[in-house]
Amino acid sequence: MKFSKYHGLGNDFVLVDMSANTITDFCKAAQILCNRRTGIGADGLVLLWPIDTENAKMRIFNADGSEAEMCGNVSRCAPLFWRQQGHLKGTHLVLHTLAGLIVTDITDEGKNWVRVNMGAPRLTRGEIPMTGTPTEQACNVSLQALGQNWMGTAVSMGNPHFVIFVDDISKIDLQSIGPALETHPAFPRKTNVEFVQKLDEQTLRMRVWERGVGITQACGTGACATSVASVLTKHTGRKVHVLLDGGELQIEWPEEGKVLMTGPAQKVFDGEYTGNL
Repeated sequence: MKFSKYHGLGNDFVLVDMSANTITDFCKAAQILCNRRTGIGADGLVLLWPIDTENAKMRIFNADGSEAEMCGNVSRCAPLFWRQQGHLKGTHLVLHTLAGLIVTDITDEGKNWVRVNMGAPRLTRGEIPMTGTPTEQACNVSLQALGQNWMGTAVSMGNPHFVIFVDDISKIDLQSIGPALETHPAFPRKTNVEFVQKLDEQTLRMRVWERGVGITQACGTGACATSVASVLTKHTGRKVHVLLDGGELQIEWPEEGKVLMTGPAQKVFDGEYTGNL
């Protein structure tokens, strides 16, 4: 099986062109390939199928074998990979995902910068999903975990997020609190967890515990959810810089519109896996 390794701000993926490869068990393949000691090593396995010259189907499997509806960082990697494979001739690619259609544009080929229209955020408990009245928003709600109350805002960007603003992000034990909130019973499909510190009116510092993966260097959907939560809780305006462990993303949420994310992606290497999948 031929593959390419890409990363978006350190959030890394194995990408496979399924028009030229065969995998029989996607979940098992993700666990094998993403293993950092015995496999290629990645946060996720990403499979793409061509539809036409500007459209591709994309499925995303986390390192633990679970399937993700959407991933912002790999949405920046995908159009660069698809051009490398010869399927994309221009700069505009629409990704067909479990979260819907994701529109991407390569804005700077020299720097590998890609802009992604992430779609409109989903804000009600029923859409996220989160327990409680389905039509209500979950803005500044308290959840208990590890003997503490955590005040946060739930947002879905096609996948669930719980965004918590703190005074000092360096004091957060993400390794402990992340999994406790990921599996909190309030989230029937689990959740990604973001801790955020406001640095100024246009800048947020964010760290993430990704559902099905753990601590990662960056999370594109998490940065978008953080920006939306920041607007809802009146921390910032609608255009911000989100600083992650792996680098910076530019996020914009126009008035009642779709979230726009711009940032880099990078190919690491191409390879061939000779085991059975």
